[in-house]
Amino acid sequence: MSALDAIRTQHAALTEIRRDFHAHPELGMEEHRTAERVAALLEGWGIEVHRGVGRTGVVGVLRSGRGNRAIGLRADMDALPMQELAEIPYASTIAGKMHACGHDGHTTMLLGAAQYLAQTKNFDGTVHFIFQPGEEGCGGALAMLEDRLFERFPCEAIFGMHNRPSLPLGHFGVKRETVSAGGAFFDILIEGKGAHGARPEVSIDPVLTACHVTTAIQSIVSRTVDPRDSAVVSVTKVVGGDAYNVIPHTATISGTARFFSRKVAEQIEAGLGRIAEGVAAGFGAKAKLDWRLIFAPTINDATQADAFAEVAAALGPVNFDLPPGMGSEDFSFMMEKVPGAYIHLGIGPGEMPHHPRYQFNDEAIPFGAAAYAGIVEKVLHKP
Repeated sequence: MSALDAIRTQHAALTEIRRDFHAHPELGMEEHRTAERVAALLEGWGIEVHRGVGRTGVVGVLRSGRGNRAIGLRADMDALPMQELAEIPYASTIAGKMHACGHDGHTTMLLGAAQYLAQTKNFDGTVHFIFQPGEEGCGGALAMLEDRLFERFPCEAIFGMHNRPSLPLGHFGVKRETVSAGGAFFDILIEGKGAHGARPEVSIDPVLTACHVTTAIQSIVSRTVDPRDSAVVSVTKVVGGDAYNVIPHTATISGTARFFSRKVAEQIEAGLGRIAEGVAAGFGAKAKLDWRLIFAPTINDATQADAFAEVAAALGPVNFDLPPGMGSEDFSFMMEKVPGAYIHLGIGPGEMPHHPRYQFNDEAIPFGAAAYAGIVEKVLHKP
């Protein structure tokens, strides 16, 4: 019996698990219930469990045979701070929290692979099942790395997966290089001189300054980034003042940047600082940049991507032509430490992730679980 067929015999139970996660969403670094349920299931299947890795992360360890090779499989567990609008029996029971990105499905698929591998042990070596907290900009991957993830659980390769509603059910998307953009958040504090709104001549207006800085920022991508390198810099918030008749002392510009290389990220950071300080100085104000790298670019190792693609091709069609996404994924930080591959699994038509009516398709669970199991059996093949 193939891994896909074997996992399909557990489909009903896995669907129940997924829907339980969906009904009880937890935000990043607060996944206490989710993590405990994951740990309990792994232990019930005879898998060694390590709790509290990177705060609320869980790592399961499964060994088979005498081989000394090891790989890691990773899934994310956190939900988003948004209200669910879908009218379904297992809708979120917690106001303002929702699994709108499919992490409940990702966690369940990895659990399905763990259960199958614990039963069959058709591999030679060690598998580390990495259940990561806080992927949605909360620093979960870095927290696990700071907790010595790969020193405690060494891996020669790591593999991850994300659902994709725009792909047909059971189809896979694989890239040999860049999968998705890195992302950063920034704040620029403009310090001027407050005054009465009727006396602008005695002020140094930080709001006016912020508006000019915002306009000048638009030149970063068009005039400092190589046209062959894709990048986005978006100002999403300008805040200053509380009253109609008061020119405030300070104003703040906030936004996000997306890029496909660390080099371009450094160019954007330098450009933001240079423009903010220069424009502000022209108005007699001061500017200070706070730049925070939230996601590194997600870049696959070609060898691991080819291996994952071969496994996926045995389960369904593989699309190698999907363009890199401008969205970001913090699994990238793990792949900067260990070569790996991150692929997409089609779940059929539906709303895209982060939409209040988004739904993970439970019919995709066996495909994802079988892909995880298959890469283990391929890389850690028995002699």
